[in-house]
Amino acid sequence: MIIAATHAVIEGKERSDIWLDIREGLIHEIGEGSHPAAERKFAGTLIPGFVDIHCHGGGGYYFSNLNSDEIKAAIDVHRRAGTTTQFASLVTADLSQLKAQIEALIPFVRRGELAGIHLEGPYLSHAKCGAHAPELLRAPHLDEVKSLIEWGQGTIAMMTIAPELEGALDSIAWLASQGIIAAIGHSDADADTARAAVDAGAKVVTHFTNAMAKMVGGQSMATEVLDDSDISLELINDGTHVPIDVIEALKKKALDRTILITDAMSAAGGNDGEYLIGNLEVEVKDSIARLVSNGALAGSTLTMERAFINFINKDGVTIVDAVHASSTHAAKVFRLNSVGSISVGKRADILHFDGKKIELLTF
Repeated sequence: MIIAATHAVIEGKERSDIWLDIREGLIHEIGEGSHPAAERKFAGTLIPGFVDIHCHGGGGYYFSNLNSDEIKAAIDVHRRAGTTTQFASLVTADLSQLKAQIEALIPFVRRGELAGIHLEGPYLSHAKCGAHAPELLRAPHLDEVKSLIEWGQGTIAMMTIAPELEGALDSIAWLASQGIIAAIGHSDADADTARAAVDAGAKVVTHFTNAMAKMVGGQSMATEVLDDSDISLELINDGTHVPIDVIEALKKKALDRTILITDAMSAAGGNDGEYLIGNLEVEVKDSIARLVSNGALAGSTLTMERAFINFINKDGVTIVDAVHASSTHAAKVFRLNSVGSISVGKRADILHFDGKKIELLTF
């Protein structure tokens, strides 16, 4: 099938009057100018499908649900909003529950419906627990970390660890040696500890400036990772989680290392109301999710479509930089060679952006 578009972001550059030859779900050829056999023509811009490395659910369901139909429904909500490469994040739970949740997700990874599993806990700081049950948090002893990874049968792609905890640096180094992304977050670490975590092999910061010391005077984990050229920074770009001055700092110092995420809880794609995160009660009002107990933010109701559009329309980045943050950089960090850009030989995961909304193209 041959499609044509007025504009497209191709391998990190915006180009005009582009056509794509798509065969068996792959991009076979890319050309410029008109093509007499083009079956569909788009007036907007073609961009690669989104890669969301941090998402807990949507449509009223969580990836922690053990029901396969509910897991599939959560995937579908985000796919309709342009996420063609989806990771499933799990919040802190006791180990028996966590292993059951991992086991339920393994078939989805095997079938390619999920790209991998992200364990956001239980190895997090009590001081920065956010919407994680504090009584279930624990130190990351290496034998236990290895046991969880083994239980995942090769499907666990990322684990978030607070680097100041006992055993954290050893666990981060071991994860890195196994090709698993070690993320640091939900942490009260100082700058030196954050630096030590990066030196040990940490590659991602979990939702930058959320659930960590803020960038207020002196040195902190947030200021250290912002200045560090070796670690990528997740951004929940919903207009609530991260203030505009922090986004401006990201644009200035770390735009090429920014990864847009949803950190979506089950209300994404749904309505305001009462929900749960783990066993914690959440109220969603005006699309903002907060814990009933203390008012703390409890994930977001974002889709990647909205995060992408916010980055362009509210934060003023170029479409090329927005594509890098929503697709290309995450694919690079996770070594996903078949997705993340519109390139010959890659999957035809393609979206049409008309300046206001995203359309997922199917072939």
